[in-house]
Order: sequence, then structure tokens, then C-alpha cells
Amino acid sequence: MSGERGRARSSTLGLALCALLSALALTATATATEQESVTCGSVVKLLNNRHNVRLHSHDVKYGSGSGQQSVTGVSVSDDSNSYWTVRGKPGLVCQRGIPIKCGQPIRLTHVNTGRNLHSHHFVSPLSGNQEVSAFGENGDGDDLDVWTVQCGGTSWERDDDVRLKHVGTQAFLTITGEQYGHPIRGQLEVHGTFSPNANNYWTVMEGVFIKPSAEPLKHDEL
Repeated sequence: MSGERGRARSSTLGLALCALLSALALTATATATEQESVTCGSVVKLLNNRHNVRLHSHDVKYGSGSGQQSVTGVSVSDDSNSYWTVRGKPGLVCQRGIPIKCGQPIRLTHVNTGRNLHSHHFVSPLSGNQEVSAFGENGDGDDLDVWTVQCGGTSWERDDDVRLKHVGTQAFLTITGEQYGHPIRGQLEVHGTFSPNANNYWTVMEGVFIKPSAEPLKHDEL
């Protein structure tokens, strides 16, 4: 009898879990159709259009240059190390759920490690361009973590092809196809270049998009 009760309990829990996952999927679909802008606080993956890889980071440091956490491009779509949180420039209000405007300065914080997308005048290891790294702790970094979103309309829409231009050095976030060996074999180098071209277009792919709030503006700096 105890075995039958255990199997019944497991079956009930399984059905409840399936129902919960179905409800979450429906909620995510509804949210995606209701709001088409990339908003402050959203968690996104960014696809490089030319090379079909997602912006990625992990707790692997460069063996040269700054020695900071490396940033790469990966072809797989289901890697959790490709999620980034869209945040405001340090010291400026970025209300959760408010659309990011074209030309707005932002930070991208790597979800799994808490480090910010960063660049500086170190040389990238493969192409000899400008190094792009992940820097800081728990979302706190410095002024070299700031990028502007270059898009064609008023706000950054999810299906826009955008460029990300580094405020401190004026380099564009770019992939040109150089590929790493061990220990991150097959991943592509991400770096900064100073010319706008087809290699530095990015599009939002998977993500959790924060909806605009009906509440008054709060000073929630993200």
C-alpha cells in the first residue's frame, strides 16, 4: 500500500509541475506579444547576425591582455552563460520596464557571474583588435562598462539590428570569426573595432522582458 501511495503522490506532483510549466509558458508568450521593446531590467541573449553566435561569458580568464573574464560567441542557443541583464549607466535612473531609447547609455551584466560587459585599450588575443572582457563584482564595475545602443527608431525594439558602441573608447562590439582552441574550443573571439560594418550587428533573441509599470517613476538604479 505504501508503494502505491508513493506512486500516486509522485504522479500528482508530476501533473502539478507540468501545469505550472504550462502556465509559465503561456505567461511568457502573452508578455512577448504585449510588449515589443527591450526594457530596463530585461534579461536577454544577443545574437551576432553575421556569424550566428550569441554573446557569451563564463568564469574563464584571458591568458594575456587584462587577464579579466573572457567574453566569446557561442553557436548553441540553450547555454545559460549567454544571458545578460540590461541595466542603466551608473548614477542614472533606469526604471524597470521602461523601454531603452536609441542612443541611450546602458550596461550589460552577465547573469551567472555578475560581471559587466567591458572594454579598454588592451589588445584582444586572436585578432589583435580591442579586447572585450567581463569586469566587476556583483554588477559593480566602472565607467568602461558603458555602451550606447545604436538603432534606427525611438526605442530599442526586439527585432531591431543594433550596434553597441563603447562609450569610453568608441569601439563597436564585434565578431569577425577568429576561433579559440582549448579550453574554450570552437568559441569565437568578441572584440572591439572602430568601423561600423556587418560584423557588429546584434539582435535580441531569447529573454525575459520586463513590462512597463503603471507605477510612478521610482529611483531604482539598475
